Amino acid sequence: MTFTSLGLSEPILRAVSEQGYSTPTPIQLQAIPAVLAGGDLLAAAQTGTGKTAAFTLPLLQRLSQARPARNARGQVIPRVLVLVPTRELAAQVADNIRDYGKHLQLRSMVMFGGVGMQPQVDALRRGVDIVVATPGRMLDHHGQRNLDLSAIDTLVLDEADRMLDMGFIHDIRRVLSLLPAKRQNLLFSATFSDDIKALANSLLDRPQVIEVARRNIAAATVGQVVHPVGRERKRELLSHLVRQHNWWQVLVFTRTKHGANRLAEQLRGDGIGADAIHGNKSQGARTRALAEFKSGKLQVLVATDIAARGIDIDQLPLVVNYELPNVPEDYVHRIGRTGRAGAEGQAISLVCVDELRFLRDIETLIGRGIERALIAGFEPDPKERAQPIRVGRTVIGGGKPAAARRADAPRAQGGRGDGGAARQGRGRHDSQPRREGARAGSPRPGASQRRNGTTG
Repeated sequence: MTFTSLGLSEPILRAVSEQGYSTPTPIQLQAIPAVLAGGDLLAAAQTGTGKTAAFTLPLLQRLSQARPARNARGQVIPRVLVLVPTRELAAQVADNIRDYGKHLQLRSMVMFGGVGMQPQVDALRRGVDIVVATPGRMLDHHGQRNLDLSAIDTLVLDEADRMLDMGFIHDIRRVLSLLPAKRQNLLFSATFSDDIKALANSLLDRPQVIEVARRNIAAATVGQVVHPVGRERKRELLSHLVRQHNWWQVLVFTRTKHGANRLAEQLRGDGIGADAIHGNKSQGARTRALAEFKSGKLQVLVATDIAARGIDIDQLPLVVNYELPNVPEDYVHRIGRTGRAGAEGQAISLVCVDELRFLRDIETLIGRGIERALIAGFEPDPKERAQPIRVGRTVIGGGKPAAARRADAPRAQGGRGDGGAARQGRGRHDSQPRREGARAGSPRPGASQRRNGTTG
């Protein structure tokens, strides 16, 4: 089936084609007709399944077939509000709307914290049909009477599970109280948890339910391999692999912000173009690093789980786990940055003896073992003994079982790093993402993206 069969208009189909797509993904096949029908929708779909286009395309279709909404002064005011948990995701969704709506007479804007409000105010004054926003900054604008929500006829909650994880439930309820009672509601989540079901029950009216992917299953298109290595030789091995295979657009994960900075600096010292992205970086620095990485100018991007949530590259060839996550679900989110929409990808993990228990938990979660491959000259010392790993204030090790580790792993409520700014003044909720690898060879440049800051 093609996009043409879904009832989309020629300008939208042309834009989709110009983006290089011809065949809808499973979530798009099911969600586009449902959104066009006008009813509420509850959809379980992870990042990388094409979910953004699943709601963007039909909303653009509906908006283009109706007259703009105007206030008493004749100013165009928004008809669609898309709420997302993070700045990076907001920018990504806004980019998609702009790309798919390029041949339509519709205007959209993105609003999030960490940047000045005036350009956003100016955009609202010029008139927009679609607003993509993080909850805190959206409430800021409404509180200052910059944003008129009286004509909103469609609300999209994207990555709703992340919003709940990051403590946005009260902000979501405030937003709901400001919107017209009669509207279409679209809720997208990676999983149908009890919290999501409760939110859906309070928000949605007889929704169509779509589930296209299970949460903890790694994509079949992602090749996974573990390279055992001594804890002190990881960086040396990573540099060796990057140079040997001439890797480009390598997304490398660390557990901490400090670790990301240190590794990026060491790689640069090895003559490899690298930068780090995490919650302590300014928005401008994050945007620049992402732009250089996406364009292929930057060879390696070192990221924390939180900051990497907004990285969306259609054909990202390679993900490297420089340090395994202590929460096994995060491994699935990490490697989900590659092997997307049917493309092949590779996830490589550099694992020392300290992390073997993390590896066992990950293999239990995904239901299979991961291939081990020793690299000549980098074999770990068989006499090396495991040492505890510190993650923020938590020390992991010493025989603590997996369940206990998850209980005090980075999931607790409380201010920290990337998300820790989330409760300090308005605009604060626009915190960094919470969580979220091509065959080992020679990917080329340009190969086509709880509030608990101790790991961000």
